[in-house]
Amino acid sequence: MTSAQPHKKKFSFEFFPPRSPAAEAKLKVTQQELAKLKPDFFSVTCGAGGSTREKTFETVCTVRDGTGIETASHMSCIGLPIEEIKNVINTYRQNEFSHLVVLRGDNPSGLSANGPLKYANELIELIRKEQGDYFYIDVACYPEFHPQSKSAQQDLQNFKRKVQAGADSAITQYFYNPYAYFRFLESCQKLNINIPIVPGIMPITNRDQLVRFSNVCGAEIPIWILKRLQDFDDDLDGIRQFGIDVTTELCSVLLDGGAPGLHIYSINNYESAMAIWRNLGNKIS
Repeated sequence: MTSAQPHKKKFSFEFFPPRSPAAEAKLKVTQQELAKLKPDFFSVTCGAGGSTREKTFETVCTVRDGTGIETASHMSCIGLPIEEIKNVINTYRQNEFSHLVVLRGDNPSGLSANGPLKYANELIELIRKEQGDYFYIDVACYPEFHPQSKSAQQDLQNFKRKVQAGADSAITQYFYNPYAYFRFLESCQKLNINIPIVPGIMPITNRDQLVRFSNVCGAEIPIWILKRLQDFDDDLDGIRQFGIDVTTELCSVLLDGGAPGLHIYSINNYESAMAIWRNLGNKIS
């Protein structure tokens, strides 16, 4: 087992833009509760093809101004003209945001990519050309490898291009096998990829939702977890507590193994994320 790079540990939570007044109210409660934990930052996702770009910006502003916690916007490049991308970058700088999570992004359903930038490394290069080192840039990586990659080696090379373009650190897709993460780190070190690689953590709260998400992103759900989830049937409280226990153990193994922090995908709920955080005790202090 290989330890991650020796950087200050960082802990963060991810939100998505709410789509209704009820969802907005729910996120407001969630951000206030999670802000009590004093994370290093929050992040806010964007939709396929930048489809929630305006809502993402609005949410980033609301979260930062409402909590006082640094908030990073996800930013993708698929299907967007260069000038529009530059305008988005400038808007974030003008509003004193200095942290971005830069992604290739997905195409809107049924459409093909039609913008000049096709990959995240190209977007990073544009940001660095336009803004120098003003922005701290996180990128995505995949310990179990991107579902669209032809091979593990191709995916590692794609990740290396993002690092060479100017990424400061990376956040992984969620996973439940810690050894996939540690082996991924070993592979990265052999390629002289030395930025911090923070594990992305998905609390388990809903069996069907987890299966649906995992089918899309290519994350493996270990068979023992799936079978245990089936045993709970419709016992949502049982699923939630089982998920907290499983994910706490995963986080503990990762931190003990040298992971440089945790990025928790909150799904705009604070209960499981907060329970996991508290269970970890002094491991996150």
